[in-house]
Amino acid sequence: MSEKRLSGELALVTGSDSGIGQATAIAFAREGADVIVTYLHDRQGAERTARDIEAAGRKSAVFQCDQRESKNVRQLFQDIQSGMGVPTILVNDAGIDALGKTVKDMTDEDWEDAIRTNLSGPFYCCREFIRSIEGSGKHGSIINITSVHQEIPRAGASGYDVSKGGLRNLTTTLALELAEKNINVNNIAPGMVLTPMNQQAIDDPNVLRQQVQSIPMKRAARPEEIAAVAVFLASQDARYIHGTTIVVDGALMLYQGQGA
Repeated sequence: MSEKRLSGELALVTGSDSGIGQATAIAFAREGADVIVTYLHDRQGAERTARDIEAAGRKSAVFQCDQRESKNVRQLFQDIQSGMGVPTILVNDAGIDALGKTVKDMTDEDWEDAIRTNLSGPFYCCREFIRSIEGSGKHGSIINITSVHQEIPRAGASGYDVSKGGLRNLTTTLALELAEKNINVNNIAPGMVLTPMNQQAIDDPNVLRQQVQSIPMKRAARPEEIAAVAVFLASQDARYIHGTTIVVDGALMLYQGQGA
């Protein structure tokens, strides 16, 4: 039996109580990694993820973390290192969706919540991850979950679009800083995925049919399809992939501009 692709790794997957984060955490465990699960509100979802990780024969730990505050992220990494060791894989998945408000109607709090959750939080996690793994002699991998909306803006989604575009640029900046430090950093940019962010489409087949018409493949992705790309990027097979974005969107981005 061949060795699993992530044997010996310790992964931190933020926002792994549901959706892409949950699927990624479980996929990592099935490939041999121990996995730290984080959540903000849904402890039951996080515990379900942990049970699936342990069912795959790997170790898990669950932490609540509000990544909008740097002190919380610092404490998270201290707790992980004291209990499980130095993480070698970081997946920044935790985030919030757009509010559907125009810039004119957004409050300061609306804007700050999007930026602090979707951009500052991953920044804090990247910073602590780099500080913890440097000098350990271990190879590191950072995977940021961005979005096709890092390239395709939507009216009513300024906070989301700007934060995802900023996260993309954080990734490319880190790629230059980390190129000689044995740490790979890349993005995955999903299109439409059947997660709680698209709960209306999950619950109503008519809504789903309408929404997928702009996707050439005429379907949304499953979280497991995004997780499979994360496994690849975290594995030795992807060591020379650095500073790039892998778009997983059923060719949605190619649809933009058609018929113009």
